[in-house]
Amino acid sequence: MNNDIQKDQTEENASEDTTLLGGLSQRLLHGDIGSLPVLLGLILIAIVFQIANPNFLTPLNLTNLFVQIAAVGTIAVGVVLVLLIGEIDLSIGSVSGLTAAIMAVISVKVGMPGWIALIAGILSGVVIGLIQGWWIAKLHVPSFVVTLAGFLGWQGALLYVLGSTGTVNLTDPLIIAISNSRLPVMVGWLIGVIFVAGYAFILFRERIQRAQIGVPNQPVAMLIGRIALIAVVILAAIGMMSVDRNPSHTVPIMGVPSAVIFLLGFIVIFDYITRKTKFGRYIFAVGGNADAARRAGINVDRIKIIVFVLSSTLAACGGILAGSRLYAVNQSSGAGDVLLNAIAAAVIGGTSLFGGRGNIWSALLGALVIGSIANGMDLLAFASSIRFMVTGGVLLIAVTLDAYTRARRETTGSS
Repeated sequence: MNNDIQKDQTEENASEDTTLLGGLSQRLLHGDIGSLPVLLGLILIAIVFQIANPNFLTPLNLTNLFVQIAAVGTIAVGVVLVLLIGEIDLSIGSVSGLTAAIMAVISVKVGMPGWIALIAGILSGVVIGLIQGWWIAKLHVPSFVVTLAGFLGWQGALLYVLGSTGTVNLTDPLIIAISNSRLPVMVGWLIGVIFVAGYAFILFRERIQRAQIGVPNQPVAMLIGRIALIAVVILAAIGMMSVDRNPSHTVPIMGVPSAVIFLLGFIVIFDYITRKTKFGRYIFAVGGNADAARRAGINVDRIKIIVFVLSSTLAACGGILAGSRLYAVNQSSGAGDVLLNAIAAAVIGGTSLFGGRGNIWSALLGALVIGSIANGMDLLAFASSIRFMVTGGVLLIAVTLDAYTRARRETTGSS
């Protein structure tokens, strides 16, 4: 009997392995490649720049990289939401600059406490998103046109708010600390352990719930592998940020930067919203087929308005993070390549331009790709022209993969 039991267990494990490999091959065959190209791209970028400059993978540079992408990554979270419903928001750069300027003027020129200035800046983003979302949903003006008008109009509002001053230097300790403070080392480790434990708990709870209702589950090996991978990545990142990053070691610089916590916090929150709530399911339904969603009883206009409100609000948060990191807000805040980098981050990370497919984590992955390219080329003293061309090439490849996988799914008949 023991031999029979052992034989059954062996066959079960072999079946799970076959299911794992078969499931992966089927996903690739149907064009569902997920984040695999982005992860491979990040590994390739790290290898190339580390060979070219040994300082690329040092704790100091990698931590600075995460802080540098916090603002664009936060804005990109809002872009992902907009792309998921099949729309576009071209105003996010100008909105981030304007809302940061409103915060700075209220804090410095009006002399209000930092927390009031922060709330005013964020509420400004809410109002802007409400105006644009209502215009798109209720007046049926294409989002491209409405947000392009916003791109120009809010940029003008930024210049008006700043006035002749041009630059407002931030001095409030609360505002400055948003991007420039660091968590105590032990607190960083505690947050990491709690996150990994919570992630494992959620996955196992989902597995139990699926088993109870008779829904097929992924193999245990895959489940444990996902948890182990997340644990290694999270704890390795915290370990890297917990060492003394000061080259001179005169004053210790260690701990997870607060800007990184804000970015990851936004990603975790909105990842939960999109994957685990009714509102999140409605977002994917509207992006997949708005007419079908409307016939199913979903208030499509309301979903669109809320998504554009969230996009502008996250743009405001990104603008505040950027202003806090630079200790100032000026006429060029939110300008330059902020808009293009945020949209490129969402698309490069794997969110479809055609709506209905993607996830919030693509904002982080795409921002890491763009940030790594910029950071590596800065270390090598490359001209900005080279960086723009390389980033453009990466974006073109990402969009091409998106179009290919979409065509592949249509050909194979997968959803």
